[in-house]
Amino acid sequence: MANFRGRLFFTGILAAPLVMPEVITGLSLLLLFVSLQELIGWPGARGAMTITIAHITFSMAYVAVIVQSRMLTLNRSLEEAAMDLGGRPFRVFVDITLPIISPAMLSGWLLAFTLSLDDLVIASFASGAGSNTLPMVIFSKVKLGVTPDINALATLIILVVSIGIAIAGWIMFRQNKSLSQQNT
Repeated sequence: MANFRGRLFFTGILAAPLVMPEVITGLSLLLLFVSLQELIGWPGARGAMTITIAHITFSMAYVAVIVQSRMLTLNRSLEEAAMDLGGRPFRVFVDITLPIISPAMLSGWLLAFTLSLDDLVIASFASGAGSNTLPMVIFSKVKLGVTPDINALATLIILVVSIGIAIAGWIMFRQNKSLSQQNT
């Protein structure tokens, strides 16, 4: 990872959601959205947009840790060789770096999706009247007792996550297979 002024501060801010309780993150985002609405009139109402921003905020730290760990083990000589052969930086990124870090990006996306699908606390703070996420609906229905609807919904969630993991595994298997064929 490149050394630049403020790197430690940037890394600390990026990793803050990993160590911060979800209640604090949710409350901070709620205060941010309320302050922005009073100051500039955006967002008009808390709903899908604020929930999306909140989920990106707390999921970004997990994705960054996964991608950063892959970037630290990246062989820089591959990029240097591509540039020595006349490759422009963007082309080198697309042809060399992106294929190497794509499994980490896919893993990060899957983790972020799973965490967002499971999140109740931050979504409760970021949502407004009339906007609910799946965990919020399940939580409100479970208070009244577990019904077959809840069991079916939980099964669907497990199924969606399992299918996502299976697809990711298949994609990674194909990438590894094509890389091993290129090396022989």
